Amino acid sequence: MMDQFMKEAIKQAKKSLEEGGIPIGSVLVKNGEIIAVGHNKRVQEKNPILHGEMDCLNNAGRIGSYKDCIIYSTLMPCYMCGGTIVQFNIPKVIVGENKTFEGSKDFMESHGVIVENLMLPECIEMMETFIQERPDLWWEDIGEL
Repeated sequence: MMDQFMKEAIKQAKKSLEEGGIPIGSVLVKNGEIIAVGHNKRVQEKNPILHGEMDCLNNAGRIGSYKDCIIYSTLMPCYMCGGTIVQFNIPKVIVGENKTFEGSKDFMESHGVIVENLMLPECIEMMETFIQERPDLWWEDIGEL
């Protein structure tokens, strides 16, 4: 069962795709409320570090402590985003999938982050289609170009 927060993350991923970007979306939840959303804007803003989670956290602004937050992402966070999650002491990450990209699950868990992977067919299909259609952007995004 997909909750409203993951649905919003998927909506953000689709928004990025519509803008010509990489379909990865993220949502930051605090006390059961969405406080920020974001999506991968590397292509749109020509910014190599503006992954979905980074955009989401940037949009949240200064919120003080993140210790009662959950971050949602349609794709398993990379090491840059996972490192930021660890740095900010975000205790839990809920992920759409890690079939198309393994990401930093073990790293985050080794630092006490709870990682819940939903393996959602919609997220897997969205990334598989994107990778097939735009391998150039995908390999650039994960630093494998």
